[in-house]
Amino acid sequence: MPPILEARDVTRRYRVGSGDVDAVRGVSLTVDAGEFVAFMGPSGSGKSTLLHLLGGLDRPTSGDVVLDGELVSRLSDDAATRLRREKTGFVFQFFNLIPLLSVWENVALPFTIAGEDARHGEPADAVRAALASVDLDGKERHRPDQLSAGEQQRVALARALVRHPALLLADEPTGNLDFSTGTEILDRLWSSCHEGGQTVVLVTHDAKAAAYADRVYVMHDGSLRDEIRLGRREDHGAGQLIARLADLGL
Repeated sequence: MPPILEARDVTRRYRVGSGDVDAVRGVSLTVDAGEFVAFMGPSGSGKSTLLHLLGGLDRPTSGDVVLDGELVSRLSDDAATRLRREKTGFVFQFFNLIPLLSVWENVALPFTIAGEDARHGEPADAVRAALASVDLDGKERHRPDQLSAGEQQRVALARALVRHPALLLADEPTGNLDFSTGTEILDRLWSSCHEGGQTVVLVTHDAKAAAYADRVYVMHDGSLRDEIRLGRREDHGAGQLIARLADLGL
């Protein structure tokens, strides 16, 4: 089967002052359906920019991104938006919940944007199932400011999962969480991949988080410096990954 996600010599250039800066430099890679892939690197290495390009939130300056057979980097804005809604779910470091909406309404947002009524029928069933999957039963009427940071991230994860997208992209999803809560989020991401068959692409600076992945790409200065293959494992210990990073001087 063809890969679900592909980058072909992708570069993203920004104008800074009187000069140009390449945040991503000629990156090529593939991600197969059902894989869990992580991007690691220090702040400013280009990993979040690359994730936004892969998910269709931004367009490359040059090169192409292919999502489930669609050349997303060359679609019209409307067509790219439709593809992103149908195929992807996003989880961000800062949750990106809408403060005035309840937990239910935040999770139902993908249906609302698509013009579907999530109060009834299959959409309502999907919202209930997504909330149950992240242990938020009974919190449906709460607003984000009535929740802990971990609960807010679980709402964000439920929102990303509610339409069962083929591809789940997570940008530092544990960055604002304590270790225990972060582990819960990572366990749920891994379960969505291993048991649910979803493809997961994770950006993180934390080796313990990246160790959940089947493969880890190490980024430096906008480029892919190395690829570390860990394989699918029930044990998510980071020892093998940390040793390899040490070999790279990281």
